[in-house]
Amino acid sequence: MNVPLDDDLQAKVLTVPVKDEGPQYTKRGTLRLRKPKTKNQYFTADTEEAIIEYLAEPSQAKRNRIYNERIWYGFHKLTENIIHTFKFYYTEVDTIAELQHEVTTFLLEKLHLYKQDKGKAFSYFGTIAKRYLILYNNNNYKKLKQRAEVDAIDSDQSITIDIINNHSDLDKPRDEATEFIEFLIKYMDLHLFSHFPKDEDAKTADAIIELFRKRENIELFNKKAIYIYIREITDQPTPQITKVIKKMKKVYIKLMTQYIETGNVSMRY
Repeated sequence: MNVPLDDDLQAKVLTVPVKDEGPQYTKRGTLRLRKPKTKNQYFTADTEEAIIEYLAEPSQAKRNRIYNERIWYGFHKLTENIIHTFKFYYTEVDTIAELQHEVTTFLLEKLHLYKQDKGKAFSYFGTIAKRYLILYNNNNYKKLKQRAEVDAIDSDQSITIDIINNHSDLDKPRDEATEFIEFLIKYMDLHLFSHFPKDEDAKTADAIIELFRKRENIELFNKKAIYIYIREITDQPTPQITKVIKKMKKVYIKLMTQYIETGNVSMRY
């Protein structure tokens, strides 16, 4: 795999001396003191040479020593700088150090792919690390955004899906609650399109009923998991799911009231 040099990466991560722009002053007119620019001191010529030696060395024990003593630190600091330079902070792990370890390990796994004709090892592995982090960061951002969207829309307790999550509603024994769920499924199978004449609403409602049908095979229900499950199988946005759940909850309460009062549920619409 030929990984092209990433000019943006080199410009941002590899600190090199820049031309003197002249003295700078504060708002009060005093001379602003600047820290001197420094060169990259972690991914050195020795690191580059060590990578070549590592790839040419047949002994695994010697390869391990070369990596630990001369390559690891360069990878470690390279990933640290990329993470902070590009602010790859959407992570599933608890700390940046853990993320850094993941990326460093990934670079080690790709070490055998490097060849000198692909350019400097610094640019090659920096580009690999950056691409890995872009995908990782984007995927986790989508997950966090999805969770936040569910939290925001489902913050109202009146929209909770206790109708799915709890078979023992209204202090009914479990066998009676199970019986009621069966009545509910049968009723909705008969009158799905009467309550939900629009195709997209019916599709969403049917997905919810399917959860009732499979309730014994699902270990744990919670609001977020249910929303995500329904969204995945219907490809409907969260507001659409919320709208259908609100309407279905009215049907549920009506039928549950019937069941409490009579021990039965009318199958008439």
